[in-house]
Amino acid sequence: MEKEKNIPLKLNSISEMHKVLGFPKPLHPLISLVNYADIKIPYEEWPKSISPNFYKISYKKSLTGKIKYGQGFYDFDEGGLSFISPNQVISCADDEQDYSGCTLLIHPDFIRGYTLDHKIKTYGFFSYSANEALFLSDKEKQIIISVFENIKEELSNPIDDVSQELVISHIEVLLNYSNRFYKRQFITRKAASHDLLIKFEQLLNVYFEQEEGLQKGLPTVEYLAGQLNFSPRYLSDMLRSLTGQNAQQHIHEKLIEKAKEYLTAGNLTVAEVAYLLGFEHPQSFNKLFRKKTNLTPIAFKRSFN
Repeated sequence: MEKEKNIPLKLNSISEMHKVLGFPKPLHPLISLVNYADIKIPYEEWPKSISPNFYKISYKKSLTGKIKYGQGFYDFDEGGLSFISPNQVISCADDEQDYSGCTLLIHPDFIRGYTLDHKIKTYGFFSYSANEALFLSDKEKQIIISVFENIKEELSNPIDDVSQELVISHIEVLLNYSNRFYKRQFITRKAASHDLLIKFEQLLNVYFEQEEGLQKGLPTVEYLAGQLNFSPRYLSDMLRSLTGQNAQQHIHEKLIEKAKEYLTAGNLTVAEVAYLLGFEHPQSFNKLFRKKTNLTPIAFKRSFN
């Protein structure tokens, strides 16, 4: 019975979301902009977790206290933006939070057939975790609020032939600004980024030095991100902002570096090197090594003999 209580509440429509939190009925069945102040359901009656089948972009004016950011804590009293993609699970905090702001709900069908339907999937921040939210400066906050106001104004107008296109244009502006501000956030967190890169490299070094590949297989972005308390997408984006390479590229670089060490330092066969690194099949190792070095492992090994 306890297990059933932990199952996320599946929300198949924006209307269901409104009903669960006591919002007024949405003006449009596929898109809605609501204010947190309009929530009528007492906090203790909120579902512990939900899984909506629509996009959710939330602006919170204040996130009181400290928020964990990777391995450190940062003060973000100014609040910011968080992004949820369809069917992600959202969990409520154990205690009531002091939220004020608004949330934009977008059903995938609202943008179906438009360029945004594909483009929205390319924004990595829809895969970020709560602790990786976008934190805004005062100037950025005013820009975001103005875009939300434009969406609100358009949704309150009578629907005509261009209503949907105008709202979608405002959503695109919101996402483009968010993308720009996230890049700014990576830059302003450079100290944290450098610490992250060092820890990431240390994890990879330990993985190969202890020959964990024999038991665990190849190191994955998911595994390394979990060890660093980041989501895989955020880890990759932060590394790319710092080095120009994502997490998978860093892993491949370390794999090749370690492979060269094994191939030149001992009497191991190519197959043995492949298994030590975590490859299930030597052919996969051969393919990656040749792609990265323009040499087969055997040719590379022979060049040192």
